[in-house]
Amino acid sequence: MIQIGIVDDKSLNRKMIKQNLHGLANIQIVLEAVNGLDFLDKIKEIPVTNLPQVVLIDLDMPTLNGIETIAIATIRFPMIKFIVLTVFDDDEKIFEAIKAGAAGYLLKDDAPDMLIDAINNAFHLNGAPMSPAIARKTLQWLKLGNHPYPSNQSTSDNILNVLTDREQEILKLLVEGQDYKKIASSLFISPQTVRTHISRIYEKLHINSKAQAIQLAHKYNWN
Repeated sequence: MIQIGIVDDKSLNRKMIKQNLHGLANIQIVLEAVNGLDFLDKIKEIPVTNLPQVVLIDLDMPTLNGIETIAIATIRFPMIKFIVLTVFDDDEKIFEAIKAGAAGYLLKDDAPDMLIDAINNAFHLNGAPMSPAIARKTLQWLKLGNHPYPSNQSTSDNILNVLTDREQEILKLLVEGQDYKKIASSLFISPQTVRTHISRIYEKLHINSKAQAIQLAHKYNWN
């Protein structure tokens, strides 16, 4: 049984995905969310055994878009496979989604059978399913030996900007390896104040450990 999550801000899209997956004996929908923030909030309340194993996620959503959600969630939940399901086929969106950690990239007008195959491919074979049009673009990047967008800076900035200047400063020192006491001394604040800031950093970035903070920082060159 493959446990599926659906993240899309439009109820009609969620309904169509559920219809396409309805009746499949090996698929169970365990989570629905209307945007990235809703997904990250809901997933914290789910027991580990009931977590979605494959998440079908839209890109253009309010509050927290698909790329930002994937970037955060793949740090905290590396076992979950994220398959983008979107109308966007432009190079920048594709590259940013892949950089963020997407396991696959499909277009919403692809045939339902392709979605089912993609879920099985990602889950059972650890594959990277893509729509033919997307695969051709990716192959072209490889042939050229480069890609059209050197970094997903906008995604990095959007995620980092949820932190205050002080929180960004503390995160940088944390990533550099300083402990609470050293950070407190460097910034002329108390260790308890540092702990409070770090707790808020974890909450805003939807992570729960120093290791995950460092992973996210390295992923976007915040250090």
